[in-house]
Amino acid sequence: MYIKKILLAVVLIGLVIAAYFAYYVYSAMFVDNTAFEVEEAVIFVKSDADYDDVRTDLIPLLKNIKRFDALATRKKYVSNVKPGKFLIKKGMTNNDIINTIRSNNIPIQLSFNNQNSIQDLAGRISYQIEADSLSLVEAMTSPDYLEQIKFSKSTALGMYLPNSYEFFWNTSAEGFRDRMFSEYNKFWTDSRKAKAEAIKLTQHEVMTLASIVHEESKQRSEQPRIAGVYINRLNKGWPLQADPTLKFAAYQLPQYQNTIIKRVLNIHKEIDSPYNTYKNAGLPPGLIAMPDISAIDAVLNYEQHDFFFFAADAQKPGFHKFARTLSQHNRNARDYQRYLSQQGIRR
Repeated sequence: MYIKKILLAVVLIGLVIAAYFAYYVYSAMFVDNTAFEVEEAVIFVKSDADYDDVRTDLIPLLKNIKRFDALATRKKYVSNVKPGKFLIKKGMTNNDIINTIRSNNIPIQLSFNNQNSIQDLAGRISYQIEADSLSLVEAMTSPDYLEQIKFSKSTALGMYLPNSYEFFWNTSAEGFRDRMFSEYNKFWTDSRKAKAEAIKLTQHEVMTLASIVHEESKQRSEQPRIAGVYINRLNKGWPLQADPTLKFAAYQLPQYQNTIIKRVLNIHKEIDSPYNTYKNAGLPPGLIAMPDISAIDAVLNYEQHDFFFFAADAQKPGFHKFARTLSQHNRNARDYQRYLSQQGIRR
């Protein structure tokens, strides 16, 4: 009888232990462990992060971090951390959370507009993905890489087309750069290549001219006409005399750093620079800014006309008056210069 009581006690204790273990496992795996009130929370896991880094980010989001630790250890997540952006939804269990941060890296929509330089672009991108601006600049200006893909320091900005793209947050600087080169090659379809060849411009030259057109006008309806003026000048062997190239040349000089040139003056036309299209015939060595796709296509589909000049229209801000003769152009230019003086814009 005594032995039976002992055996019964042992069985009961075993059942209690088993029940507790089952409850513990159930609680660790299948019970809501989120502590936030909003519908979802996001964590970013860096490429060099370890489990302690992830744990630090999860502590304020979870009710019981120790139960999460136990399951993470059991499922071997602690030694197999994955980088990325992960979405944790309210009501998730530890099992759900671990499965999510192990395999559900969420893509982001990366976007950029018309940046003036590789450095500006790198700064914009570094706010959206893990790679920092310094590593991005180094990757995008690598001499070996640029030589490999037949770009140069002057034309490198032309590889980046302003748009929105889907990326993973943990994309490296090299990964971003390589993806953008792939997008650039997709953009240059056989049709666009044929149009560039028809106007006797290389892809780099098209991008350079498009950057000038875009800086002259943001009006899509007007860009093909402006492109036509410059094509006419190139075909005649005339200098482009594009004011935006003078501004670009000036901004490279110490005395114009941290300034904004609102009015192009004769002194700017004397700047000694390959980007001074008043002094030098043909296109400058590279882009002066990042053009919109509309400006690129405006060059490839330029308006055929006999205009050789244009000046800003004081009565219609953002647009221009076009002229066939120098005398017509001088009248238009004087009107605009008078307008600038009336507005108190001296430089």
